[in-house]
Amino acid sequence: MSTILVTGGAGYIGTHTLISLLGAGYHPVVIDNFQNSKPEALSRVRQITGREVPVYAADVRDERTLARIFHEHPIDAVIHFAGLKAVGESVRMPVSYYDNNLISTLRLIQAMDQHGCRRLVFSSSATVYGDPARLPLTEDAPLSATNPYGRSKLIIEDMLRDLAIAARLGGDAAGTAWQIALLRYFNPVGAHPSGMIGEDPNGIPNNLFPYIQQVAVGRLKELQIFGADYPTTDGTGVRDYIHVMDLAEGHVEAVRFLLGGRGAAAPGGSFAEAINLGTGSGVSVLQAVRAFEAASGKQIPFRMAPRRPGDVAACFADAGKAARLLGWTARRKLADMCEDAWRWQSLNPLGFAQG
Repeated sequence: MSTILVTGGAGYIGTHTLISLLGAGYHPVVIDNFQNSKPEALSRVRQITGREVPVYAADVRDERTLARIFHEHPIDAVIHFAGLKAVGESVRMPVSYYDNNLISTLRLIQAMDQHGCRRLVFSSSATVYGDPARLPLTEDAPLSATNPYGRSKLIIEDMLRDLAIAARLGGDAAGTAWQIALLRYFNPVGAHPSGMIGEDPNGIPNNLFPYIQQVAVGRLKELQIFGADYPTTDGTGVRDYIHVMDLAEGHVEAVRFLLGGRGAAAPGGSFAEAINLGTGSGVSVLQAVRAFEAASGKQIPFRMAPRRPGDVAACFADAGKAARLLGWTARRKLADMCEDAWRWQSLNPLGFAQG
């Protein structure tokens, strides 16, 4: 079975994707600098799957380590998760986001090209749609960005599209075609049903669900809801929340898509295909809070705070293209997301720190 390099494989989405890859018979290899992740998460993956995964503790910008990985393993495709990912932090630290996210991708595709591996699943984001003009979002919607995090994702998408165009202009000589899936996913939440792995952010969470979870378990006093005056049903922001295991399975289907040569271009030709991964349903912050209260039996105290720079009122997907191209649809409901998230947090109130 094929060997898949997973950058940022110790992170929240990365670890869940490792489990799905292993379950599908693939051989993943991980590179992670553990800036936003913890080695214990990979130990839990081993416990869940009974499988060892080669791990390189390094930054993706480290050219020597990348060369070593491609020398030591027959990499058939890459899933690229590595990168900084907090919207609010990106507004405060734009240079760090451009340095980390852009340079790591450049180094990665250079190493891939040098070693003849040109199949890439890129972890993009719904933030590339900016402030949506219409909903639900389809892949042909106008692209823009309202914050440096989203802009870094959009720049990388442009880089990868240019890469595929250049390969086509060069005639897609044997072995030189680039086949790229740009997975634009929405808001991953939940955890593995075992409760052994889940989202464990450093410091105060930037995302809604880990914040709710830490309030529920007593680590934080109350939830801050940023913005109560959006033009939505209840005034709070609306997002498309997707279970992290559905998202992980979407990455496995994208790998199959690339390895099977089922791209939009002629067989063997270059392409960079944008694909939404979402449920197609919008959920407001207050609706998410109530759903989590129902799943956990805990009351979530909250207070309203001003809008955060870079946030948009509403964002949810049209995921029809994923169904057509990948044969993938999100199967798990909001209640499943809340139940699995609570199981993880209640069994691990301090996250991986107690592992």
